[in-house]
Amino acid sequence: MKSELLAPAGSYQGLQAVIRAGADAVYIGGSLFGARAYADNPDKEEMKEAIDFTHIHGKKIYLTVNTLLKNQELYGQLYDFLAPYYEQGADGVIVQDFGVLDFLKKEFPELPVHASTQMTVTGPKGAALLRKAGVSRIVPARELSLEEIRRIHKETGMEIECFVHGALCYCYSGMCLFSSMLGGRSGNRGRCAQPCRLPYQVFDERKTLNDHNSRYLLSPKDMCTIEILPEILQAGVYSLKIEGRMKRPEYAAGVTSVYRKYLDLYEKDPDHYQVSEEDRQILLDLYQRDGFNQGYYHSHNGRSMMAVVNYKEQDRKKKISENRNEKLFAELKKKYLDTKTQEKIYGNLILYAGSPAILDLDFQDVHVQVQGSLVEEALKQPLSIDRVRRQMEKTGETPFAFENLEILTDEKGFLPMQSLNALRREGLEELEKAYLKKFRRKLSTEPETKPEEEKKSKERTEEPLYGRKLYAFVETKEQWRAVMESRAVTGVYVSLSMIGLKNLEADVRKASKEAALAGKEFYLAMPYMLRESRLEEYEDIFRELGEDIDGFLVRNLEELGYLKALGLEEKLVCDYSLYNFNDRAKGFLEALGVKRTTLPLELNGREIREKDCRNSEMILYGYYPMMVSAQCLKKTCGSCDHRSAKVWLKDRYGQQFLTKCSCDFCYNVIYNSIPTGLIREAREILDMEIPFFRLNFTEEGYEETGELLELFALAYGFIEQTEKKKIPEKLPAFTKGHFRRGVE
Repeated sequence: MKSELLAPAGSYQGLQAVIRAGADAVYIGGSLFGARAYADNPDKEEMKEAIDFTHIHGKKIYLTVNTLLKNQELYGQLYDFLAPYYEQGADGVIVQDFGVLDFLKKEFPELPVHASTQMTVTGPKGAALLRKAGVSRIVPARELSLEEIRRIHKETGMEIECFVHGALCYCYSGMCLFSSMLGGRSGNRGRCAQPCRLPYQVFDERKTLNDHNSRYLLSPKDMCTIEILPEILQAGVYSLKIEGRMKRPEYAAGVTSVYRKYLDLYEKDPDHYQVSEEDRQILLDLYQRDGFNQGYYHSHNGRSMMAVVNYKEQDRKKKISENRNEKLFAELKKKYLDTKTQEKIYGNLILYAGSPAILDLDFQDVHVQVQGSLVEEALKQPLSIDRVRRQMEKTGETPFAFENLEILTDEKGFLPMQSLNALRREGLEELEKAYLKKFRRKLSTEPETKPEEEKKSKERTEEPLYGRKLYAFVETKEQWRAVMESRAVTGVYVSLSMIGLKNLEADVRKASKEAALAGKEFYLAMPYMLRESRLEEYEDIFRELGEDIDGFLVRNLEELGYLKALGLEEKLVCDYSLYNFNDRAKGFLEALGVKRTTLPLELNGREIREKDCRNSEMILYGYYPMMVSAQCLKKTCGSCDHRSAKVWLKDRYGQQFLTKCSCDFCYNVIYNSIPTGLIREAREILDMEIPFFRLNFTEEGYEETGELLELFALAYGFIEQTEKKKIPEKLPAFTKGHFRRGVE
């Protein structure tokens, strides 16, 4: 199968430019629901025009609907937003939200759905879940190696789309809350403020690990894979994706043209693939952050992938102007922006005196014929073939130009120029209309599922809410001890990193037995990220454990697919990172058979109240994980000893963020500097239909864990307040997270 070169378009002009530069397909966002909310996204009419432009030129167009949607957006706006583009013939939609996926498969059945990199697909088990749900293509997490990609393709047979050039996120895309928590601009909603591009200091308990000149530790260099393009294709990647919807059209067109050149060269002569120094320099001149890296295809992480120094930022502060290659940009503008693209057509014009003018037109497999005015006998000068040809070939701004126009005439007739123009115009319009007809779809005027019907289906169909339950998540033995002593806690989630893999089965059984003796449910909390088949040899252990323990807390699609394949779906609690921003996403997860879901951390109180929270768990306390990254701060700072550890990240305002380096599964988690604690909000939250609550403990010691357990148990009625036990007037320093402000 011939591969696809997929280019970004931040505007209609950008779309035209990358198509002229050789893109096979384009991805672009509309006015709503795109992960680049600040791009110059086209409005409805312009988008419809863009769809037609793409198809006329034999290319494909994919729409980005790759943000998380709230209930009112999913039921009130998505259908109306997408309907005209579906009918116009959009070739696919890129999505992050499980609810959007489910909605599209029902309401727009002929529309291919692609799973966005925001879904953080890291392996074949997660990909298989999406294939079963109707996804035709996946864009896996950008952190995957070629071997991991090859395995997904081999085991699922799905189309794979991978980024080959452009900016990289520091964090596994959908797992980032940094911008959201610090400034309210959510990356999951297309409004990332890119805090990863700012300077930071890193220190452990003894010393600072980086100096003043190497503070851009969260800022990856841009990716450039032009050298390893053959390896990427051989790994089973079908679509080669260029990042850059926020960059200038000249940039997108320039990068596209270089990749087009080398993709063609490889397909023509795979044994002699070689990239010229001149083309490498063009890519560098277009844009780069302190050089390039080759992404994660051959490297799990490392300092060489990071900007670290950020010379551009230093130059800006020293007021040294950046010497951009203006000549290159001017050439790209002239070649790909200040030009027009026309497809070759064939025509046959018949002009005989006494008969109507007839124009036949052919474009690919489409033929049209139009009839014009009567050709009159010429009284003086009859129309010559040359004169007619000059007039007919003035196709102007239409998408067509004549490759060949045959004119049959007796050279005895006369036809006014405006009649010839009208004939040409009508013929070209009919040809375009006839060609685009094959892309059009029919759609009923109303969605099958109306919001009112959805609300009715949500009404009390289950038992009323009896007795809430409080759970605790622990990462240390001290926290475990405090939880075991708490009468208020129903169950405990124990981090797999605390248990360890060495004696997994024996240690889980021992902890589970201890929890049972304390009258508590026991759940094993899976890692934030599962990759590289790290648990491949543990299937039998997990299957057997699943029969005896109460369940598992799963954080990502791969874990969900892995444990579901072992028949353990009814024991799975989905953490907040398996996003259910809307009721349909919650229903999607529940249809997979999971035990319950966790409320997302970015919804505010009103949005939670409007959501179906039955069988959901709400996190009331914890240092929210703001980033889960394949990068390692210790390694970037040159002090990796291959041991799980913790360091602190300090920003320019002096805020300190705990970072845990997990070596068992090779990722870092950066936590918020202040814990979220919803104490004063207890009465309001208790009015909602939320049956399960959770406290997440990360670095708290035994005493602090016990105090916090008692504080929240009192506030939420798990312990009766007495004179001796009551909520203190002065509370610890908490943030309310998004409970009040939410996200745009």
